[in-house]
Amino acid sequence: MPNTATSPLLTPYSSGSLTLPNRLVMAPMTRFRAHEDGTPLPVVADHYAQRAEAGLLITEGIWPHRRGQSDWRLPGLETEAHVAGWRAVTEAVHARGGRIFAQLMHGGRQGHPRSRLLGDIPAGPSAVPVPGPVHVKDGKAEPPVPREMTAADIHTAIDDHVAAAHNALRAGFDGVEIHGANSYLIHQFLADNTNLRTDVYGRDKTRFAVELVAAVSEAIGAHRLGLRLSPGNPQFGMSERAPAPVYRALLDALNPLGLAYLHVTDNDDYPALADLRPRWNGTLIANVGENHPPTTRHQGERVLTDGHADLVSYGRAFLTHPDLPARIAANDPLATPIDMEHLYTHGPEGYTDYPTLIEQHARQLTTAPGGSVTRAGRAARGASR
Repeated sequence: MPNTATSPLLTPYSSGSLTLPNRLVMAPMTRFRAHEDGTPLPVVADHYAQRAEAGLLITEGIWPHRRGQSDWRLPGLETEAHVAGWRAVTEAVHARGGRIFAQLMHGGRQGHPRSRLLGDIPAGPSAVPVPGPVHVKDGKAEPPVPREMTAADIHTAIDDHVAAAHNALRAGFDGVEIHGANSYLIHQFLADNTNLRTDVYGRDKTRFAVELVAAVSEAIGAHRLGLRLSPGNPQFGMSERAPAPVYRALLDALNPLGLAYLHVTDNDDYPALADLRPRWNGTLIANVGENHPPTTRHQGERVLTDGHADLVSYGRAFLTHPDLPARIAANDPLATPIDMEHLYTHGPEGYTDYPTLIEQHARQLTTAPGGSVTRAGRAARGASR
């Protein structure tokens, strides 16, 4: 058992519906391990089960309906095949004692006809394209000018999230995180340069986010719902001139709902964690690695000791260290490199073949002098895949 006194990241956490053995959250990370129809591949269950020691796992972004698909071979939660595929994932995680939320990610303006099952032009708050070029299933292309969403489109997008949230619970997820960050649909409504509307959704940039979150909260229960935000994040050409008043107003509107958590990425120009923590009554998950080098153990600990969050999400560190809590307990340097060649391929390489600390030590012990590997070492290496 790890010595929980060694790090505040390893102390248990309990509040509302969350009862977690540690304060380490695996951040959502797109990995393209889905069939072309959006059903997660079998290897996805292995990937998340390997990381079940996390306090909480959050999946990669999952499109709620093909209308919101942003890329080829991203997973969905629309069909019965999707539900069955994700049920295999949740059962594998629960068998290891883990907890897992599904992140619902509507691409909005993100997407291209060559990367969408519908083969159509994506729709966003306004007809403002992403900076190009963009990745498509067979290479790269210039981004299309998105279609401006009608009022009916907006209501449909909300309904799609509600339906997908119900599907997530049927698939066995412990809850749902709505992706309101990193240039996707909700963020597009919040940002200045992607929301040029003159209707109620333009005059009040928080309105769409509030309506969507409230609808999903009513459908599945606020205690099963989280929201991820990235105030001021410039990824994919996003621009927010003054994020503080927008996000303060958003939190004021959402606080009474009693969500399971708020997940916030920090920003160099707008210190969102310091500003928003006092305005949020519930659980807050911090992410300090967005647009920065991978988060270290000490950075995560400082977020907790400074009182800016209750939990800390790690992305790249969990990607290459499936046993991250044990690594932190052992004061491991977290130096395993990312297999960039296979990062966005579709098989187990660079996905489920990262060793645990125990497996890593076994490999080292069974490596003969001069760098050759003994038979036992080869067996240990094979067992880790």
